[in-house]
Amino acid sequence: MSCEKNAAGNDLLLIIDMQNVYTKGQEWACCGTDNAAKSILKLLSSCHCPDVIFTQYLACENPKGVWKEYNRINASINSDPWLNAIIPALLPWTKKYPIYSKSVYSSLAIPQVKEAAAQARRVLISGVVAECCVLSTVLAAIDEGCQVIYLKDAVSGLTPRSERETENLISYFSPLHTKIMTTDEYLLEAASRA
Repeated sequence: MSCEKNAAGNDLLLIIDMQNVYTKGQEWACCGTDNAAKSILKLLSSCHCPDVIFTQYLACENPKGVWKEYNRINASINSDPWLNAIIPALLPWTKKYPIYSKSVYSSLAIPQVKEAAAQARRVLISGVVAECCVLSTVLAAIDEGCQVIYLKDAVSGLTPRSERETENLISYFSPLHTKIMTTDEYLLEAASRA
């Protein structure tokens, strides 16, 4: 099976901030980071996601406004290279696909991500944190005119409740702007188009 671009363009898999700080036992741990990582690995191992971008949150040196206080409060996390690194299970994939850093919630604040999203057939959303960086990215993508596929089992939030609340908010933009799917549902759909 070929993984080349098709005439209609590819879907873009956006892997948002899958960093060590969000894993079990860490200060910003999300409730399902391990499960989200398994779903992301399934997508990466398929031949249905040739266009992939990783993002990672890194505090900027000269923040503005409330970000100054945010960075002051989280200084110990921001200064720890291991906490800020991509989780080990996904790290090898950053050799194949680009990784861009950001210092705000939305991944579309990164010019390269915004450009890739504009060229994509659809934007597949995965990563952490559902109710912060993920939700902000979804809303920015909608504003840019992108059709968003929210892969609910490839996203993790701080709690199961906040995950459900985020999914519920995103569902309000369906069916025109958003579609909520599981990874298996997406891969089945992608296989039927191949």
